[in-house]
Amino acid sequence: MTTRTHRPEGPHATAAEDGTTTEDLPIPFRRLLRAETRKLADTRSGKVIAVLLVALVVASVAARATVAGPEPQRLIFTAGIALGTLLPVLGILTMTGEWTHRTALTTFALEPRRHRVIAAKCVPPLAATVLLSLLAMLVAVPVTAVAAGVRNTPPVWDVDPAALLGWTGANVLVTATGLALGALLLNAPSAIVICLTAPMLWSAAARLGPGGAALAGWLDLGTTSAPLMTGDLTWSDGARLAASATLWIVVPMTAGLIRVLRKEVI
Repeated sequence: MTTRTHRPEGPHATAAEDGTTTEDLPIPFRRLLRAETRKLADTRSGKVIAVLLVALVVASVAARATVAGPEPQRLIFTAGIALGTLLPVLGILTMTGEWTHRTALTTFALEPRRHRVIAAKCVPPLAATVLLSLLAMLVAVPVTAVAAGVRNTPPVWDVDPAALLGWTGANVLVTATGLALGALLLNAPSAIVICLTAPMLWSAAARLGPGGAALAGWLDLGTTSAPLMTGDLTWSDGARLAASATLWIVVPMTAGLIRVLRKEVI
């Protein structure tokens, strides 16, 4: 009696010792991560936003030095204006790109477990956020030295590590907000409009009276993350930050993941 060995099919399939083929094996997460990282830089919009982010970080730090003087921590925080505006857009485009470019069918055919694809999409923008925050810190050092020489004033090198760490964490939360809204809506223009108008709407709500101010104090992520950026986060501040992060990140990301898992791909 002869036994039939399992032969791999397809031009790239190879047989494993247990008789399975590489086509039957799950795609390693690191391969998904590399693919999503390439997508982040391959698209035209991704390249434009990446160039703008780097340019605006450098320009804002240098421009602030001409006004504020050689204070590195203040210069670093100035870069948060550009990061807070464009990082959510980067997260949104990352999540909606598959549906905008109609590549979702190919992506989910290669990896049917969609939650792994979503997880791989989240990592590159969040890692880019940390790198851009570090870039602002690195640029602030020579800019501070140059500003001190031009102004003929001693630089102020007093930097609070907790504040810088909190500032970086706030940037990560902003990017996560864009990822969550992108996953929920799967429509880039709608998600971008919500991200850009939400701070103005919360600012208007805070001026309506004590009720509006209390609501913004608990649900506006920009307001609740302010103590994090100063390094003075208390337990009550942490509770407010958790409430706003749940509203803007946890809930939409969970709902978006359920939607992506159930959505029919055409």
